[in-house]
Amino acid sequence: MIKFLRMLERDKRGATSVEYGLILALIFLAMIGGLQAFGASATTMWSRIATAAAAAMGG
Repeated sequence: MIKFLRMLERDKRGATSVEYGLILALIFLAMIGGLQAFGASATTMWSRIATAAAAAMGG
């Protein structure tokens, strides 16, 4: 049992995959936050355009 635990402690094969997974998760979370902020500003922009167009057409 002790040999097995020592072997697991020395084995680093999966560490790189875990690190890449964590980096990918952080990038994904940053993208979600950025897209939410962009979506809110885009909605406001199109709302203003629609209001201005309706006012220009007399409606």
